[in-house]
Amino acid sequence: MTLVLTALAAVAVAVLRFAKPAVGVKWHLGVLALMYFGASLMWCVDGIASLVEGGSFVELADQAVVLDDSLLGLSVIALGLVVWSLALLFLRRKAAIVGRA
Repeated sequence: MTLVLTALAAVAVAVLRFAKPAVGVKWHLGVLALMYFGASLMWCVDGIASLVEGGSFVELADQAVVLDDSLLGLSVIALGLVVWSLALLFLRRKAAIVGRA
């Protein structure tokens, strides 16, 4: 579920970034999309490693595991938003300082 949630978030942000280029550039949505695509890639590699060890790519048999994975995916999405917000503040502050010089 973590892979599914982060991949959906990545695709949603990327679609928004390219559907509205002015908004995407202003809000640096490419940075957020890269964070989510990176997280998706990480979960994909984790699933492949699980397959190599003889497990399943995504475990859906146990409902508790699915709930834990869903909460982890939502946490990753929320943390990505927090990091993106801090990066956005830094980039805007830097642009304001460079603009004054």
